[in-house]
Amino acid sequence: MDQSHHLAPFPDGTDLIDLELDGKLFTPVPEHARPIWERWFAGPPNTLGAWACLDTRRRRAWLDLVRERACRRAHRDRSARHAYELDGRHITDEPGLYLALGETVNGPGGYFGGCLEALGDCLGGTFGYTAPATLLWREAVTAREHLSKTLTPNGQPYDLFTEVLNVLAEGDMHVTLA
Repeated sequence: MDQSHHLAPFPDGTDLIDLELDGKLFTPVPEHARPIWERWFAGPPNTLGAWACLDTRRRRAWLDLVRERACRRAHRDRSARHAYELDGRHITDEPGLYLALGETVNGPGGYFGGCLEALGDCLGGTFGYTAPATLLWREAVTAREHLSKTLTPNGQPYDLFTEVLNVLAEGDMHVTLA
């Protein structure tokens, strides 16, 4: 028998079993993410920016739920030449960037990438977007200030703000910074 669980007869003698898991079959929800999971169990958000007041770690947990939900739902692609408007006031970290982009394209709780590669994939279609399109990025100075001096996972500096603009341009999304 697999050592990741233990089966024993239920104490009251019924046909039920008592099952103990040691955590190797799944990763429990981290304590900091529990309120976010509880919020999403009640249903996805119906207002834009419900994530904006969260810290970076909790925004990451929110983005994980957005990504998970996106994998299980169909997206209606907008027609080409659609004009999007991005509210950049709360783009102070990487998860905030992808949460704001997701809402811009797909509404509250919407997904549109969680890293540069995924953003590029989303720009290819079937995630609410059809090229070409335009994006008016309001308060872009906030994102530029917070994302221009970022570190890769291995500690190398790079300009995430510029990289995102490049990926958007490659996906035929014409961006105007405001």
